[in-house]
Amino acid sequence: MTVLFLLVLAAAVAWKVYQLTKAPRDGALRSVTLCLVCAALSYPMAMPGGASGVDTVAGHGTAKLVQNILLLGTVYFLMCFYLFSSADRATSTRRARREAILVLFVAAVLVVSATTVPHDVFAGSFSSADMTITQLAAFYGVAGLYLTYTLGAAGIWTVRYARLSPRPHSTGLWITAVGLLAMAAACAVRAVFVATRWQGGTVSKGLMSAVAMLLVLSILLFVVGVSYSGARSRLSALRVWRQHRCGYLRLEPLWVLLSDRFPETVLASQPTVLETWGVRGVHHLYHRRVVECRDGLVRISPLMGDLTTEELLSMDTAVLANRLRSAAASDVHAPEEAQPVIPLAVPKIDSASADAAHLIALSDALRAA
Repeated sequence: MTVLFLLVLAAAVAWKVYQLTKAPRDGALRSVTLCLVCAALSYPMAMPGGASGVDTVAGHGTAKLVQNILLLGTVYFLMCFYLFSSADRATSTRRARREAILVLFVAAVLVVSATTVPHDVFAGSFSSADMTITQLAAFYGVAGLYLTYTLGAAGIWTVRYARLSPRPHSTGLWITAVGLLAMAAACAVRAVFVATRWQGGTVSKGLMSAVAMLLVLSILLFVVGVSYSGARSRLSALRVWRQHRCGYLRLEPLWVLLSDRFPETVLASQPTVLETWGVRGVHHLYHRRVVECRDGLVRISPLMGDLTTEELLSMDTAVLANRLRSAAASDVHAPEEAQPVIPLAVPKIDSASADAAHLIALSDALRAA
């Protein structure tokens, strides 16, 4: 679960940073990127190895303090994302500054609480901490209440946006909303736990473990929801890339046959290795090969003999492939104006995809022959 969460979180951060480089002045995008960055930085602080390393260098309790401050930053930037998404830049900036005052106050409470007690007090976890110590209860309680406030508000905003958005964006928003509301519920329950234990009561370890698991799962849902639309669009783009890459290779027999006979139909410049395998390069090469094949068919059509247009259009693909091979191998070099151009391999549906599919079928027939 930990490895899966880190992989999903790292992928989400990388994707948002990439998007931010394309639109650095987008306030909403900048906010959600900083939100994920803070979340990614805070998570290692909660792991035993990361916490012990920081505590060894800076003293016991430092990792816990830094982790909670980063969590405050996570939810603050999450709120800023909604603020910048729901209003103009000036209004959103004013609201973000007001919220910044609140989060700085909460951070100050955490710092004061952590620095007014011995460092070894923070050595344990939330479940083992002595909540009868007022500073420790304030540390966990105030942070929990602020997280409940921001996550709950963000969850409600997300539900509103999900109801107004079409698919697939609404799907990602609903996943995000469930994650946010589950996190808010988990933080609220933990705040109740703090109040109970501060008053001297006890909470079972099983119940605290269940809430901790709910918190981890809700964070994972949030990250998946935020990245859902982008990941889905990337997968769709990958499918198109694979189709064009496959189509480019399948057109090679037809292209070779026509370009050998009519080399002037080949457009200038040869593809490089990066173009052949690059995302944009494959699309460019695929469409160029379709155009070159279509130009070659126009040039070779006067050499197809005395067949009528109707006969050529109704001709089987395998038979047409053999005719093309014979025409390309002939020694006849009739000028284009000597005979009319006859349409070859024309699909019944007038569309670019149908035209390419027809050319690919003809090329496959040449390969089979």
